[in-house]
Amino acid sequence: MFYELASSSWGAEEKNAMQRVIDSGMFTMSKNVAEFEKRFAEQFGAKHAVMVSSGSAANLVSLAALFYKKEKPLQRGDEVIVPAISWSTTYYPLQQYGMKLKFIDVEKDTLNIDTNMLEKALTKKTRMVVAVSILGNPCALDSIREFCDAHDLYMFEDNCESMGATLHGKYTGTYGDLGTHSCFFSHHISTMEGGVIITDHTEVSDLCRSLRAHGWTRGLPEESKIFERREDDFEEAYRFIVPGFNARPLELSGAIGIEQLKKLDGMINIRRNNADIFRKLFETDDRFIIQRENGKSSWFAFTLIIRPDLSISRSSVFKALKENGIGYRMITGGNFLRHDVIKHFDYQCIGDMQHANLAHDHGFFVGNHPRDLSVELAKLHEVLTCCLK
Repeated sequence: MFYELASSSWGAEEKNAMQRVIDSGMFTMSKNVAEFEKRFAEQFGAKHAVMVSSGSAANLVSLAALFYKKEKPLQRGDEVIVPAISWSTTYYPLQQYGMKLKFIDVEKDTLNIDTNMLEKALTKKTRMVVAVSILGNPCALDSIREFCDAHDLYMFEDNCESMGATLHGKYTGTYGDLGTHSCFFSHHISTMEGGVIITDHTEVSDLCRSLRAHGWTRGLPEESKIFERREDDFEEAYRFIVPGFNARPLELSGAIGIEQLKKLDGMINIRRNNADIFRKLFETDDRFIIQRENGKSSWFAFTLIIRPDLSISRSSVFKALKENGIGYRMITGGNFLRHDVIKHFDYQCIGDMQHANLAHDHGFFVGNHPRDLSVELAKLHEVLTCCLK
């Protein structure tokens, strides 16, 4: 394909790291995962980082932790405010833990949650807001943090698409009570599969560590306050304290992550250079709505929404892209309310979802990569100009 949605960011360093793990014979979570967690926390200025098997698992494990906190735990039936556009596993843990979702629309230009709707979604049962920075673009995290503090709500930050982005010089993923990240193949760093939870709350971190590994006590810090250690080492070796999962990462993923993290800043700079090219080509083109940068995006991808007043079929655009070897896909998961799975949710819509529907019906994205895309982006512009005449 001429212009794919994603490509590998690995080099010899990652392959050598894998070989070292293979030679060691230790494949389950061990010292490489621990070292990656340490470096990840340092990179983003967090007290704690917990690696898990995927970004989706990061959402599941970290939400579960909020249900087992000693003070102010979440409970089934609590309400949570969410944006209409995100990936499916932003929402699934909320449903699986019995929360009621209050959907609000996104902004047309940023594609992020419309904070003007937060007050309208607020009730006495509201306990949390999920803040999602879509495709590298920071949402209004400062406003959401202020809203949550004013109403004593948890702020859950799904940062799986936006590693390395900043708002007011502060990393996305660090505004919330916790932040989740993904290290999937197409994301800003890739550990094959993998995810990371960051938080400054020690209790939440310890709960996440227990929950990712069967809900047991093994591997928790000696000073952990989420349980009282007993003297019987035999029983302590297999002591279960919370209903957990097996969401442990592989040692291979930890070793790869160490090498990828060294490259992160450089890879994001290249992505931003590509974004400069993309914007020069499309930001004055009134046939499209492109994503307005808020703060400093890490540019996961490039979104294009065909203006609905143009008598142009999106399918004809897709046909032209496909014929020219240009990959494309739905903007994140589109409007989640439009998917069949919504029938399994307890939810309410606050206002209409005009902008989420616009993105769902008229939008798509093309990929960004940590390499120069000037040739690919020029071709994209040429193809779209031709088919939209």
